[in-house]
Amino acid sequence: MHTYEQIYAIARQIPLGKVATYGQVAELANLAGKARLVGYALFRVDVSTSDVPWHRVINAKGEVSYSPLRRGADYLQRSLLEQEGIKFNEKGKINLREYLWQPQPY
Repeated sequence: MHTYEQIYAIARQIPLGKVATYGQVAELANLAGKARLVGYALFRVDVSTSDVPWHRVINAKGEVSYSPLRRGADYLQRSLLEQEGIKFNEKGKINLREYLWQPQPY
């Protein structure tokens, strides 16, 4: 399986109303230490991978990772998460104790 497909397969498992971190997705995809690669893969989500809930992956601080390269997708990400019932505090952080996805071990 292509590396990006491994990442997309994990992201597809994140349930509605939950989030995962880039590092968590990397580890679950057997790509430990490659959180940045997860970010690159999710940035590339397009029509052919539109079933990938890219917006449910955030940074380890519980924040949306803002970048001028994403051309406004950062704000879309926050909006999509809020539509799923995820709350942000006044500093723009998500409470990971409440919203972090904890997949069942295989």
